[in-house]
Amino acid sequence: MFGKEKSSDERRFRVAPDVSTEMVGERASAAGVLLFSAVLFVVVLACVLGITYAALYFSGAFAITSVKVNGADHLTNDEMAILAAGPQGTTLLNVDTSSVANSVDRDAWVADVSVNRIFPDTLEINVTEREIAAIVEVAADNAKVTQMWAIASDGMWLMEIPARDSELGATISPQIYEDADRVLHITGVPFGLTPEVGTYCADGNVNNALAILDGLSTELADRVKTVTATDAASTCLTLDNGIEIAFGTAEDIRDKERIVLQIMADNPGKVSYINVRVPDRPTWRAV
Repeated sequence: MFGKEKSSDERRFRVAPDVSTEMVGERASAAGVLLFSAVLFVVVLACVLGITYAALYFSGAFAITSVKVNGADHLTNDEMAILAAGPQGTTLLNVDTSSVANSVDRDAWVADVSVNRIFPDTLEINVTEREIAAIVEVAADNAKVTQMWAIASDGMWLMEIPARDSELGATISPQIYEDADRVLHITGVPFGLTPEVGTYCADGNVNNALAILDGLSTELADRVKTVTATDAASTCLTLDNGIEIAFGTAEDIRDKERIVLQIMADNPGKVSYINVRVPDRPTWRAV
């Protein structure tokens, strides 16, 4: 009359889903509490750290008391101090490292620069300098005066080299004179060239000479003492043994070099002049 009575297994089957749902809900609630607690902890920690940093930022803590400069051989301490100078009271926390780097990078000697904080009190400046590739003898004052200008391999005018015994000469880095004595000279540049510190050379004759020097192997490049650059087509190299090489334009550099080295090797002590302006028709003269 009342229908078939259900077995105990069926009753357990109906009850089980209700118990399982309650357990899942409890676990989800617990997980939510844990997540909320974790988020709250992170927020509070971030606030505490932010307040602490702000307090230190404006308190003068970690004041810069030492500036360490690496790689600046052609710049004096006084010059670097001017380039890297910052506002009074600058600390490691509020120093603008990009601004310092940009300021140092303005100098023609500086090819690259990075600025690092070294806690608790040191600012480190790492400089990669340009090197003097040659001294260009520049005619000035209606060709009555010859100025000695240092130029880098990338064509950047570095500075006019003052006389050693001059007042200005006493204030620059001694490394400049050491390098100037070591490198070759580019001579014969037509009147009218007006170098400017921190700019790239726009003279085709000088740039042709630099391109030749850059393309030579060490074997020959180290022996060049002067380059006469009256015009590109007649560019002439003079070696340390007095041999003159009519090199011409900065084309087929390695072929021209190979020919020069071969002629000198085949005729030791006999060569005074070699012409490789046209590399497939070289000529040479004996001493």
